[in-house]
Amino acid sequence: MKRIEAIIRKTKFEEVKEALLSSDIDWFEYHNVHGIGQSRQERVYRGVQYSTDVIERVALTIVCRDPLVEPTVKVILEVAHTGEVGDGRIFVSDIIDTWSIRTGEHGDTVLRDKK
Repeated sequence: MKRIEAIIRKTKFEEVKEALLSSDIDWFEYHNVHGIGQSRQERVYRGVQYSTDVIERVALTIVCRDPLVEPTVKVILEVAHTGEVGDGRIFVSDIIDTWSIRTGEHGDTVLRDKK
């Protein structure tokens, strides 16, 4: 099993969400995050000066079986891509085990199969 963590633009969240739900991923968590990028400059928009060092993004966390990792990453890469600086990052890490709190089962059988 793997954990896929993706940090994407807020403007791309709905598209990525729909693409993931249309693929074999039927559950994931997400939350709003703030990050600090390499660009640290002041900008003026409509007469108001603001800093570009704090970036608002959405973080997605997906746990899936190994065969679904590559297709899931591919979906995120294709849909979240704009070609501009700040498109985000994807991290993949190993999951040692998982348990169902309701049933007490553990292992990758706890992950639901798409019906």
